[in-house]
Amino acid sequence: MKGAGAAMAAGGALLVVLFGASLLAGQVWLSPADVLHGLTSPKPDLASLIVVELRLPRAVLAVAIGAALGLCGAALQGLLRNPLADPGLLGVSSGAALGSVLAIYFGLAAQVALAAPVLGLVGALAASALTFAVGRGGTLSMILAGAAVSSLAGAGVSLALNFAPTASGAYEIMTWLMGALTDRSWEHVRLALPFILVGAAILASTARALDVLSLGEAQAASLGVDLDRLRLTVLVGVALCVGAATSVAGAIGFVGLVAPHLVRPVVGHQPGRTLLPSALFGAVLLLAADIGSRLLRYNGEEIKLGVFTALVGAPFFFWLVIRLRRLAP
Repeated sequence: MKGAGAAMAAGGALLVVLFGASLLAGQVWLSPADVLHGLTSPKPDLASLIVVELRLPRAVLAVAIGAALGLCGAALQGLLRNPLADPGLLGVSSGAALGSVLAIYFGLAAQVALAAPVLGLVGALAASALTFAVGRGGTLSMILAGAAVSSLAGAGVSLALNFAPTASGAYEIMTWLMGALTDRSWEHVRLALPFILVGAAILASTARALDVLSLGEAQAASLGVDLDRLRLTVLVGVALCVGAATSVAGAIGFVGLVAPHLVRPVVGHQPGRTLLPSALFGAVLLLAADIGSRLLRYNGEEIKLGVFTALVGAPFFFWLVIRLRRLAP
């Protein structure tokens, strides 16, 4: 498909441009010469500190997390055959949020640097296991189980906020829940990236089965697709990707919903064909949003990344719902 190839090439070029811009933009603006010096200088100085230790890991995380969310959104929309599905639908994001919030609440995050991300990943895996165990009977039951798990995890987060021992603890929890890539380091990259890569590989392997499932569950089963195995595979892939992403960046919404809809008219409506393009455009969206959150400041403070994506994504969501209502018979 020529249109798909052109869209992928344009998305790749845009990603390269945005990645370079993310190294330049910030409270301290750098020139391309400063960035090049910071990347190549053998001696640490201010430019190398800003580029290598602050902006480069932030840009890498934005690309990895955006790609993970876009890929997960496309996989879930194909699995559930629901154009409004996103990574938060099955409770994985809420489980990751609860795990990280518990680490903050009990003071583990202050004692161990990566306690919040690690417990966030554990929470995501636990939530996905509970969703599959309760909802393995079919698509509808899985959606309902995911909603129940999300509500339960959300209640746990609310309890932690309600009984936070100090105002600073409550503020730290709320700040984390808003989602951000500020002050993320190479340690966060090393923690999240392996899980994202493994989860992405698992989801990419389901492309053919998702294409067959688009014919219907009965037809897919008659063609040899093991539906329970497919659901478990997608859920594990989503848990690894979204769990790792949420555990290091907090709650970031709408990327997984928007990215597949941007690429589907171009690459076709086969679920398998939307997976990798959705990952590419998810990375583009989140990297652009991260740059925007740095540039739009209030009283010197950045707008939180999760807040920025919600402000941009919510109007798209309204447009999508209205469009689907008009297309309905």
